[in-house]
Amino acid sequence: MAQSPFVGLAGSWSGSGTVSLSGGARERIRCRSTYRVDGSGTDLQGSLRCASDSYQFELGSRVDYGAGAITGTWNERTRGIAGTLSGRAEPGQLSARASAPGFQADLLLATRGSRQVVTIRSEGTDFVGATVTLNRE
Repeated sequence: MAQSPFVGLAGSWSGSGTVSLSGGARERIRCRSTYRVDGSGTDLQGSLRCASDSYQFELGSRVDYGAGAITGTWNERTRGIAGTLSGRAEPGQLSARASAPGFQADLLLATRGSRQVVTIRSEGTDFVGATVTLNRE
């Protein structure tokens, strides 16, 4: 049986990056992330909290893995929106589309050892995207 792509994610991570807002504003951002993976390696619960001087977001997710595909749900607590996730995963990389009424974003999570890069790109909101590099705590 192939290794689950969630296996290397469990634990706490922290780091920094940039957030891009509508109108071209870019700000430095600090983030903390926590992942819990079930014993079978097919269920992931995650949280990502980020804040800059004027912007913050707090994402929560629950994702299931099977046969290379991921499906799940997500919520952004500071704005009270929630939706679905779908995409693909392999060891070291997860790519997904997050959807909700009036909102869509593409997420890419790439993990190599104790370093992780999270990239989020969105359209149609004040949040254009973020790129964050996290290190395992």
